[in-house]
Amino acid sequence: MPDNVDASERMVDNWTKQIQETAARYQAMAARVQGQTVTERSKDNTIEVTVDSKGLLKNLVISEAVSGKRMAEVSAQVMRLVQLAQSRIPELLQQAMAETVGTTDETANRVITEAQSTFPEAPPEEDLAPPEPERHHRFGPEEEEPPLPPSSQTSPPQNPPQPKPIPRRRRSQDDDDDDFGGSILS
Repeated sequence: MPDNVDASERMVDNWTKQIQETAARYQAMAARVQGQTVTERSKDNTIEVTVDSKGLLKNLVISEAVSGKRMAEVSAQVMRLVQLAQSRIPELLQQAMAETVGTTDETANRVITEAQSTFPEAPPEEDLAPPEPERHHRFGPEEEEPPLPPSSQTSPPQNPPQPKPIPRRRRSQDDDDDDFGGSILS
């Protein structure tokens, strides 16, 4: 019977050791991935984005050279660069896992598959044409009609209606600025 007990204890010790080693490898992998970032730059080096291993934007640099570009074009480039950087995250995870927990680990493969679905390949650059500029800029509530162009107006512009003045209550003898205990409904 003592041989069975000794064998059982060795088996439990081996399991414990394996679990501890696996946990240490996963902690090393997590620490390595957590500190990693991915940076992408525009072809003309006017825009640079950096995302962390979770895909969150950590840095955005836009040079003064973009001042001549349309804002729609600049924002489209920023979004494209963020997508490009995020699409590299699964590769970053796969490399970190290969060096720490191995590529045959089922859990590691699930993490990579999840990252690939969360951060798919970025669409080709041709598919991301910046939106056409708006011809008319409208400011204010949506229900207002836009003003007619000056050439289509037939009568001279009228003065806008003036707001009615707010009637002021006359001060009575009973009003006393120092008395805060009285009724406000007098």
